[in-house]
Amino acid sequence: MTTILVLNGPNLGRLGTREPEVYGSETLADIGASLAASVPDDVEIDLRQTDDEGELIGWIHEAVDGRLPVVLNPAAFTHYSYALRDAAAQLTTAGIPLVEVHLSNPHAREAFRHTSVISGVASGVIAGFGSDSYRLAVDWLLRSPS
Repeated sequence: MTTILVLNGPNLGRLGTREPEVYGSETLADIGASLAASVPDDVEIDLRQTDDEGELIGWIHEAVDGRLPVVLNPAAFTHYSYALRDAAAQLTTAGIPLVEVHLSNPHAREAFRHTSVISGVASGVIAGFGSDSYRLAVDWLLRSPS
């Protein structure tokens, strides 16, 4: 069984009700169910969300130790969490794929959202395609030779 960790940062547990004009009307559970239905039977989608930076870092450490590929929507931590960036760097340094995703296009929004401290250590970044950003990331992970 292959496991893909799909990790989500602060406020993403409010999807579906939080600014649907920006983030869409799907809940995180809806996104998780769609991802689970789109992968082969031998692939597990382990979707998690936290508003706590330390917990998110701990999950990335778990991914490093277990050599698990990660889809990461760091949410607001994208722009300032050097601790999360340093944890994420451990993934790609170890040769474990990390795809940074965003539902909206940060570059089309407020200026403070234009900078990601995560992008520089990610294997790739997918943004602006709503919940399809997650699907595109998982599709790439399934095709990558890691």
